[in-house]
Amino acid sequence: MSSIDTPAPTRHIRLTSHHPHEGAVGAAPIHWGAADPLVRGPIVGTTTERSRRNVIGTHSGSYGVYRALAVAAKSLTRGHRPDLTNTSPTDAIGPYPQWSEPDRIVSLDPWGAVVADVYKTFLANGDDIRPTIAVTKAHIELPEVHDAIAAGRLVPDGRVLLANGSAVVTKAALEPVWWLPGIARRFNVAESDLRRALFEETGGMYPELVTRSDLEVLLPPVGGQTVYVFGNPRDLADPDVTLTARVHDECNGSDVFGSDICTCRPYLTHAIEECIRGAQAGGVGLVVYCRKEGRALGEVTKFLVYNARKRQAGGDSANNYFLRTECVAGVQDMRFQQLMPDVLHWLGVRKIHRLVSMSNMKYDAIVAAGIEVGARIPIPDGLVPADARVEIDAKVAAGYFSDGEAPDGAALASAKGRSL
Repeated sequence: MSSIDTPAPTRHIRLTSHHPHEGAVGAAPIHWGAADPLVRGPIVGTTTERSRRNVIGTHSGSYGVYRALAVAAKSLTRGHRPDLTNTSPTDAIGPYPQWSEPDRIVSLDPWGAVVADVYKTFLANGDDIRPTIAVTKAHIELPEVHDAIAAGRLVPDGRVLLANGSAVVTKAALEPVWWLPGIARRFNVAESDLRRALFEETGGMYPELVTRSDLEVLLPPVGGQTVYVFGNPRDLADPDVTLTARVHDECNGSDVFGSDICTCRPYLTHAIEECIRGAQAGGVGLVVYCRKEGRALGEVTKFLVYNARKRQAGGDSANNYFLRTECVAGVQDMRFQQLMPDVLHWLGVRKIHRLVSMSNMKYDAIVAAGIEVGARIPIPDGLVPADARVEIDAKVAAGYFSDGEAPDGAALASAKGRSL
């Protein structure tokens, strides 16, 4: 046989998730909701020792695909484990009672920031356990904050707001960790239907969803959340300390590049100003930033909708604002705010005194999760860009309100739940 006919050596790769030698053997069990982290068990998403995995999917969400590319390109050694020396949180978060209350937290691992401490024994035994939460300190600097200082609305105090105009924050990054039985109950669907939909709509990315009912935790390839705290993070759990908060869903075009077709950046920076002012007055401020671009429909869909709105007969209008989204995407919104309060429970929040939001979907989800909400703070009219007037008019017509008072208009009854 010539060299050209000689078959190249192959690496045997198993393409099915079901294997008789996998299962509970070698993998720590997960008892979701247990108050003791050792009883709850670690989240182990290793890709190199499959017998020691106890979850579906892998860490880092969508960035796991980049990790795979790095391994394929031989720029990352397969099986690399992070050195977690000196990576522990700068501020202690929890534990809080919500961490062990049934079904209170189903979309993140409350112990995800402290795995290097609470799972030392597992790590010493060779388990590949990765943090899914990181907590650090930072300064943030925004031109809108400088403008507020120049206008006298904010005054540097050297603690929350420095003389150079930067604000001192504690920030946390959170990756999603989905406990599938709890997710199913949250949406009132059968777990089997949830698993099948996740399997089919991702093109069969995770066969374990339908072949391994014993694995109850999924590390989904979706974006996570970033938390920014102004003031003492421990005060978030004290209902006697005034909490000013905003939950903000990602809008790259406005948040980063200042696009004027929506109110996202103005509302975000207004919330930051309110959080700074609240923290300076002895309270605490919180901004939760969720990676759910374009109502979780994606940026491509969002830009298609922009075109459809602008090109329709008669031009852009509030009447067709939500309709054009539904025509392109098939649905108006896929952010599913039902999962959003989990991060608030992780922080121990029981009461938001000032919610900087006009969104009914966010408000309803927070209240339904057992968190009290006081005043609701709308965006000042002067911060609404001219091209975003249609957005505000559409939202008001759809039932947006603040301070518990709905605006006048018959459209309220037909579309009250719509929200960004």
